[in-house]
Amino acid sequence: MKPLVDKHQRTHNYLRISLTEKCNLRCTYCMPAEGIPLMPAAHLMSADEIFEIASHFVKRGVDKIRLTGGEPTVRKDFNQIIERLSSLPVKLALTTNGLTIHRHIEVLKKADVDVINISIDSLDREKFKKITLRDQYEQLKENMNLLDAQGFRLKLNVVLLKGINDDEIIPFINLSKDRNWQIRFIEFMPFDGNNWDRSKTVSLEAILKTAQSHYGSSQIKRLKDAANDTAKNYKIEGFSGSFAVISTVTNPFCDSCNRLRLTADGKLKNCLFSSGEYDLLSSLRNGESFDRAIDIALRDKFAARAGLDDPNAFNNLDNHKDNRSMIAIGG
Repeated sequence: MKPLVDKHQRTHNYLRISLTEKCNLRCTYCMPAEGIPLMPAAHLMSADEIFEIASHFVKRGVDKIRLTGGEPTVRKDFNQIIERLSSLPVKLALTTNGLTIHRHIEVLKKADVDVINISIDSLDREKFKKITLRDQYEQLKENMNLLDAQGFRLKLNVVLLKGINDDEIIPFINLSKDRNWQIRFIEFMPFDGNNWDRSKTVSLEAILKTAQSHYGSSQIKRLKDAANDTAKNYKIEGFSGSFAVISTVTNPFCDSCNRLRLTADGKLKNCLFSSGEYDLLSSLRNGESFDRAIDIALRDKFAARAGLDDPNAFNNLDNHKDNRSMIAIGG
């Protein structure tokens, strides 16, 4: 079958699938303060539909699938979805807030999911509660230790917010001293309903400056980034793990983009910042091919950030209001 190549000659081999828009946290940068109207269950992809659509993407060259949400583990058929997808010739990955991950250890092991991305934005219980609006830090901490003891490698996704948790850069990096964990600092990004403000973004430059001031420039080693990696990777000399920065706002990486996103209701998005969506689920349910919709999505994909490559355009919140909120897209 035809490979997934856009007009900029970028090959797409990575599919991110959102399983649900539901979540057991209420992170302020992800969930609008007023919440979001939940779609009827009938509008969401079933486990069989997820598998069928994913299988088609694999035939067209996808070799990595990441499950996201909302919080993917809140789906009652999460284990079934993992088991089905693990039969495909792909690297299966998961992004989760970790609160209920202890219920799924065995199915993840059987599916060879050995690296798990955990979303955690503070190591302080009260600050964690302020960001997530839930008092669940101790449960997450317990589950992170459990995953580590069970042999999973952890990547911690930390959205930095200036004046809120940017004083925790060093404590987070220190978690990688004795454990082979990767700390991934993510710049705060604009989405519908998250009250984004450019001044709240903690930049790649600021993160490195903080690390250099604490550890010394000579102790910070720049690592080689993997092909199509969204993160710029670093390591403190002598530490077991590493840290990285995903600088979508201040230093985008669109020229090597290999990712497509599938929302929980079966809409294909060719870019995180694009309001354009391409309905695959309706075609599947009507017994029709959705290849044309995929091809149109690839044809329409801009070279950078949904065409918002000018900083002024990207910083204008009016240009993001027609997009979904982060929780409805899938992290």
